[in-house]
Amino acid sequence: MTAGHRRVWLLAGDPHRAPEAAAQALSGIPNERQLWVGGEAPPGVTRVDAGRARTVLGADFDALVFNLWDGFDPDALGAVAGTVRGGGHLLLLGPRLADWPEFDDPDAERILVSPYRRRDIAGRFLARAARLTTADPAVEVVDLDAADTLPDLTVPPAPAVADPWRTDDQRAAVEAIAAVRQGPAHRPLVLVSDRGRGKSSALGLAAAALMAERPLDILVTAPRIDAAANAFARAAETLDTEHASRTRIEAAGSSMQFVAPDALLEDEDRRADLLLVDEAAAIPVPLLTGLLKRFPRAVFATTVHGYEGTGRGFAVRFRAVLDRETPQWRELHLTTPVRWAAGDPTEAWVARVLALDAEPVADERILGADAEGVTIEPLDRDALANDDQLLDELFGLLVLAHYRTRPYDLKHLLDGPNITVWVARLNGHVVGTALSAREGGLDKDIASAVFRGHRRLRGHLIPQSLAAHLGLPEAATLTGERVLRIAVHPAVQGRGIGSRILNILRDTAQEQGLAWFGTSFGATHDLFRFWSRLGMRPLRLGVTREAASGTHSLMMVAPLSGRARMIMSRAERHVARQLPLLLADAAHDLEPELATALLGATPPVEGLALDADDWRLLDAFAHEQFGFDDALGALHALALRALGDADLTQCLHPQERLALVERVIEHRSWGAVAEALAVPGRRDVIGRLREAVGRLIAQYRAGDGADRCSVDVDHDGEY
Repeated sequence: MTAGHRRVWLLAGDPHRAPEAAAQALSGIPNERQLWVGGEAPPGVTRVDAGRARTVLGADFDALVFNLWDGFDPDALGAVAGTVRGGGHLLLLGPRLADWPEFDDPDAERILVSPYRRRDIAGRFLARAARLTTADPAVEVVDLDAADTLPDLTVPPAPAVADPWRTDDQRAAVEAIAAVRQGPAHRPLVLVSDRGRGKSSALGLAAAALMAERPLDILVTAPRIDAAANAFARAAETLDTEHASRTRIEAAGSSMQFVAPDALLEDEDRRADLLLVDEAAAIPVPLLTGLLKRFPRAVFATTVHGYEGTGRGFAVRFRAVLDRETPQWRELHLTTPVRWAAGDPTEAWVARVLALDAEPVADERILGADAEGVTIEPLDRDALANDDQLLDELFGLLVLAHYRTRPYDLKHLLDGPNITVWVARLNGHVVGTALSAREGGLDKDIASAVFRGHRRLRGHLIPQSLAAHLGLPEAATLTGERVLRIAVHPAVQGRGIGSRILNILRDTAQEQGLAWFGTSFGATHDLFRFWSRLGMRPLRLGVTREAASGTHSLMMVAPLSGRARMIMSRAERHVARQLPLLLADAAHDLEPELATALLGATPPVEGLALDADDWRLLDAFAHEQFGFDDALGALHALALRALGDADLTQCLHPQERLALVERVIEHRSWGAVAEALAVPGRRDVIGRLREAVGRLIAQYRAGDGADRCSVDVDHDGEY
């Protein structure tokens, strides 16, 4: 093995013997230098479940044992593979390669949707991984049932490092970061590298050097705190700290603190001498743009081919913003590996199996593509899993277009039982793609349980949202098609290719007898206009900004059947009354241009009449767990109607009247209303509101019928 290269081993066969065999093979490596993911680890060895693999980011090990018998989690493998230093070993414990396609993979649970079971998973992801692994001469396979001896694995001593940085690239990065702080403002730096090139360490080393020189306030942000762990660890190692934690370091009058990207933008008074953004490719461009405008001295570090986000996509989307806002920005590439030698076979194997190196087709090969000249069709996913060029172009395009594409998405794309993959091609090359999912068709009892908040299913986003948030359980019994992703190659965008793909998907759904065609996405004005042109209607606006996208989610649906049109018209009435109240309350921060477009797309609703849907929804709020924000339109109409009736008002407890007035009518904050009621917080305020609504429903039931309530409401919400 070349010095500084790492090695991949597969200990195949008996799942019960595999951990013992791995421990024996690694007996020459100290326990504290080993990491085990899944399964049972020997005493004294660091062990994590696959779902918590990111907690060890930034750590350094001589050997990694990845137990595939617990499930092949591609995100976990992508995260922990980089913790193995040069000369180390990656041991996979799993079935023989020939058995991988039929393996009952526990990780498949993550991509299942009702009513499918693990036996319905085709195993294409594992079949592809087995094919690539079999063809890779760098992977050593040990058949535990046939091998007489096991390898005796050792690791050469780590080379001595005189300087805090390990490569000339890393030193140049540290110097460039310092120049951002010390030089003119509004000249941000972009650090770009593959994993393992020391960019995160460079952030920490540069922060430490600057903090040691003079008192500074340095802010660090990233998609998750784990992504910034290495920067904080390197800074803490270098500084004589007064306080050091995973989110804050204090030394010599300086501070280095982690704050989430959305929290940074929400705090308008937050300032810093330097902002360091790690894994910037996994942060949406609207958030990055806000950070760029807010902080005059900023460094954006990103991974080119990573397990969360892509540097190339980041560059395509963010470069125009940098050119416009800060034309004197600078880019620096780190190419030399820090933890292992160049040409490492383990890095190459992980990249191929997880498609971390997938790239869309080169621009010049598809420049003539337009909507009418491309071929659009659904793909045979068995063939896709065996066509490396097609899969690379398709997945590379998805990575380029979507900032949070992960290895898990490759597994979902290939094996999701309700997924269809569509592709637009020119001369065999991918110029566009769309992923869609079949949803709905839920049993009436399950739909009712979803409406009441007693049941949630994996998947079925639109049907469950219609039931649980719009109070329309019957909508969940209808079957439809949801668009998960749509991507068009940047070189041919604006030529109608995306619209033609979606029109074909919608027409196909109608031909197949489906009831609706929909989507849900992070709302921007441009995206709303795009989907509106396809006949989609807005049915639900998320009340908070999503941390991942920095936007409010928006669900849009086009009905395809007569029954769906009837139900959707009821949903639109709910949205029309709900939306103005949300814009004055939970969604008050929505961009004005988008808010105007949404209001213009909803029909006017007059008066305070409460129909059957309203009373069912109110009953669910009072007696089940239906959410306040989702019931706000009906609550507002009920409160105005009831508070205008002196007799009804008298039947309410004073705290109930106060809660209705201050929260539903005046839109005061939860904290302010809780203080007025002398209760601990939001949960208690909602409790008072539920009691008030329940009491009003009871009074309307006991009233004289038509002029009190237009519908008879049983306690269980049936009519």
